[in-house]
Amino acid sequence: MNMLPVGKNAPFVLAGVRDVVQVSQLTGPSSPNKTGRFEVAGQDLGSMFEAGGETWFVFGDTFGTRTPGMTGGGGGDLRSNTLAYTTDKDPTNGITLDGYVVDGTGSAKELLPAKRFDDVEITVIPTYGFAANGAMYLDYMSVKYWESGTEWETNYSGLAKSTDGGETWTKLAAPRWPGNGNFIQVSVAKADGDLYFWGVTHGRLGGVQLMKVRERDVEMQGAYRYFTGLSADGAPRWSASMSAAKTIVDGTVGELSVVWNSYLDRWLMTYSDGGSAYSDGACATAAIREAAAPWGPWSDAKTLVSAEFPGIYAPYMLPEYTTNNGRTIYFTLSKWGPYNVFWYRADLVKKGDG
Repeated sequence: MNMLPVGKNAPFVLAGVRDVVQVSQLTGPSSPNKTGRFEVAGQDLGSMFEAGGETWFVFGDTFGTRTPGMTGGGGGDLRSNTLAYTTDKDPTNGITLDGYVVDGTGSAKELLPAKRFDDVEITVIPTYGFAANGAMYLDYMSVKYWESGTEWETNYSGLAKSTDGGETWTKLAAPRWPGNGNFIQVSVAKADGDLYFWGVTHGRLGGVQLMKVRERDVEMQGAYRYFTGLSADGAPRWSASMSAAKTIVDGTVGELSVVWNSYLDRWLMTYSDGGSAYSDGACATAAIREAAAPWGPWSDAKTLVSAEFPGIYAPYMLPEYTTNNGRTIYFTLSKWGPYNVFWYRADLVKKGDG
């Protein structure tokens, strides 16, 4: 994506989705990928990015052993984060993982260490990855403690970098964002030489803000610019001050993903709706919105997927995983019950198309 895609302004064109189908299970010993061979019995998240001709799947807390029938995170052999990769370009029948980044025993390796002390740093969760300047980056949050299913306390968010194809990672001293800010969990897209970061706060109880940086300056804290609104002629305005950032989506947004969709000629945003969360963790609803420009205006939320207790979360898209000229989107989705990641598809319904 070389130029910044901006579709036509109002009216919104997304009528909703239909034919939402679980295609396959992505992770877990019983999945087609049989991830138990990498000591992965349960894990969540699964955001995706392209680097080095491969698609990388970024996972959160990963457990090597779990009690049958267990709900939510937990088990033995905890790793705070793991990374899998694939060369599979066909999303229609599920994704075949080529492997994980592993340690000397062949077990999926923890990439970013955590102190593992409650009220200090209980875990380190990567929220999105991207490639820039020939390197790989993970945006991660340092979680101080889990407060509830919709809110957690974080120390900060920051970037980690790999220059050896994902084998080893270094947490960068900068840039970093404060734990009470609005860029704790992000989605990242590259356009016209810039990296755009849509961000939400520590949990699922707030809205979305937007920042950008030139790709070449991604490691420079002072180079980031925060969206503050539109000028009289409709042009976006940017500020060097994070405190000046404007909320572009009101709501209860968690684990978000933003991509350009050629079928709608719009940006799509999917996320966990914290307003539908069950008390112990996941949500009843994953939502979808559209916008002509990265800064909006964004449409009202529509239901992407709904689920009964114990719930779902983290619907992540990748631009390359679409079919039917962008009409059919594919995405990962975490289920709190088996605590694993699944592969879904949905057809977008454009207004006027029937």
